[in-house]
Amino acid sequence: MKQRQNFLSTYLLASATLLGGASAAFAAAPPLGTAAGFSVLGGSAVTCTAGVVAGDAGVSPGSAFTNTGCTYAGNTPPATTPFAAQARADFLTAYADLQSQAVSCTYMLGTTLADENLAPGVYCLDAVAKTGTLTLTGPADGVWVFLVDGAFTATNFSVAMAGGGLPCNVFWAPSAAATLTTSALKGNIPAGNTTVGSITLTGGTMAGRALAGVAV
Repeated sequence: MKQRQNFLSTYLLASATLLGGASAAFAAAPPLGTAAGFSVLGGSAVTCTAGVVAGDAGVSPGSAFTNTGCTYAGNTPPATTPFAAQARADFLTAYADLQSQAVSCTYMLGTTLADENLAPGVYCLDAVAKTGTLTLTGPADGVWVFLVDGAFTATNFSVAMAGGGLPCNVFWAPSAAATLTTSALKGNIPAGNTTVGSITLTGGTMAGRALAGVAV
């Protein structure tokens, strides 16, 4: 009986090790600091046409703000101008934090993410355009980090949360721009490249923050 118990203990330990090895690496949510108070933050400009923004919008170090038929539930420039500079600094720090997590990547190259069901973790993606439906399954404290090598582009792409997971704990961090068309995105987009890190959203919805090194 004792030998059988020892065998079962060894078997269960080995099984747990294998299961652990198959899981995505642990992801950590970066501290957004004052950037957490902004729904939209652009470096050079923010332009909105016939849209709805649930929170504050700001621009720094630029000042171009264009509103054509948009509804803002929060504050906009110039009211947010005194706070946008610190928010930008905090956002860029958070972006660097996300990039440092690349050492823990689970690589998913050459995929549109359609029909994938992913647990919390750090995932490295390439610039293949995303489409279809991605499901993120995890608890309320689960964190998903997607590091995109190049531009993050998507058309008719949607993200569904399951198991209690929250959009505020999802981060899409491209090394270039982000362009989403008629998509329903869950998560934050910190496009922290201060040369080409723009965000363009055409149609669709986004539950999260659009934080750009250049323009939104």
